Amino acid sequence: MKEIAVVILNWNGKELLQKFLPAVVQHSNQAQIYVIDNASTDDSVVFLQNNFPEVRLIQNQQNLGYAGGYNQGLEQIKEPFYCLINSDVLVTENWLTPILKLLGEQSEIGIVQPKILDYKRRDYFEYAGAAGGFIDAYGFPFCRGRVFDTIEKDEGQYNDITPVFWASGACFFVRKSVFEQLNGFDTLFFAHQEEIDFCWRAHIHNIQVYYCGFSTVYHVGGATLSNGNPKKTFLNFRNSLLMLYKNRPKKGKFINIFTRLSLDGLAGIHFFLNGKPQHCWAIVRSHFSFYRLISQSTVNPNAIKYYHVKSIVWAYFIRRKKTFLQIKSP
Repeated sequence: MKEIAVVILNWNGKELLQKFLPAVVQHSNQAQIYVIDNASTDDSVVFLQNNFPEVRLIQNQQNLGYAGGYNQGLEQIKEPFYCLINSDVLVTENWLTPILKLLGEQSEIGIVQPKILDYKRRDYFEYAGAAGGFIDAYGFPFCRGRVFDTIEKDEGQYNDITPVFWASGACFFVRKSVFEQLNGFDTLFFAHQEEIDFCWRAHIHNIQVYYCGFSTVYHVGGATLSNGNPKKTFLNFRNSLLMLYKNRPKKGKFINIFTRLSLDGLAGIHFFLNGKPQHCWAIVRSHFSFYRLISQSTVNPNAIKYYHVKSIVWAYFIRRKKTFLQIKSP
């Protein structure tokens, strides 16, 4: 048995597999490669069977989204480490080595993310994860290398190994034992921000999350849902609220979520005034969906301090601090 499973979740992604899977095969000698197919209706499965017999195929019977798709498919995988990687990620030579070394040397680390750069602008960080993620008190995510729409050029400023709050689901390394201990991703999320919720739950269980800047991958981003898609707006706003409700400390939770709902309202007005009424409506729908899901969610009885920046909105838009290093400075 190989020491790590590199696992790609696929849904109607034949063209992406055709483009990016060869590099995964070429540069992943330490790994057994799997594709979990989420009931694709294109010819992804036939393409894999005909062209990549070395890749093990797991077929889900319906599209369960990112969370459910991985939860179900990973039940069949026995390797001690997982790398969950999007089908639109280009890996590089020796990309697995630094992270396997880190996981092998430090047993308290359960989750790791590599440096994620933009496939289209390869000297810039990529939006979804960059150099490791954090959230503010109101659940807004941001990254080293990306705060809202300000994306930094990679000039070696994050060539380090350091703890972070969350690791990107675009390329997400996790111990099998940790994935099982936390009962996988929360399927209520379906897609988007389930990895942040997972990492938050990991911290509550004293499992460390790290970024390793000596492994690099390139992510296209938005290959399934682009940033301009109202469905992505809906999922991000709803799931961020759900994550707050589940995981933040009980003290002050009501006022915290009320403040977040108000900030979402301001975001909706901004979308409307900028000619994006569909995104405004997506935020409204996200709130009603959040209210419906509250009764189905499991609230964590334990809590930790989960933020170092009170409001990323205030820091970015009012104090005009546009990068992670500026925000962390006094």
